[in-house]
Amino acid sequence: MSDVFFREAVRADLPAVLDLLADDVLGRTRDVGEVDATYEKAFADISADPRNHLVVAEADGEVLGCMQLTFIPGLGRHGTERLLIEAVRIRSDQRGRGVGRLMMTWAIDRARQRGCGLVQLTSDKSRHDAHRFYLGLGFVPTHEGMKLSL
Repeated sequence: MSDVFFREAVRADLPAVLDLLADDVLGRTRDVGEVDATYEKAFADISADPRNHLVVAEADGEVLGCMQLTFIPGLGRHGTERLLIEAVRIRSDQRGRGVGRLMMTWAIDRARQRGCGLVQLTSDKSRHDAHRFYLGLGFVPTHEGMKLSL
């Protein structure tokens, strides 16, 4: 997997990222692979925010995975900035090949370099394989997450 590299997504990556989000049991119920005005606005908002980064994993000119990194300042933990990782997806034909581990390690390294004191993420309770994966990276399920759909 030494040919995989990570970079900030550009507008041309949006269709591939949307395909990744929709290529998932839960994603099929929430996302569509077609770029529309709502996705365009969300991409523009993420790109314009210096604390948000939509990152893609690429090899041989193809997008293999994606994730959104959000750096959150806070007063808790003595003013520690934290990294929130969301929308982690690996292309279905690439799962189990180490791309996800490389991607997460890369993100954690960015958090360390930036001086973050914590990396956090949420994962749907039905994603048992993902939970094992995150536990294997050293994440600990310390909190119960809650969401309110609006």
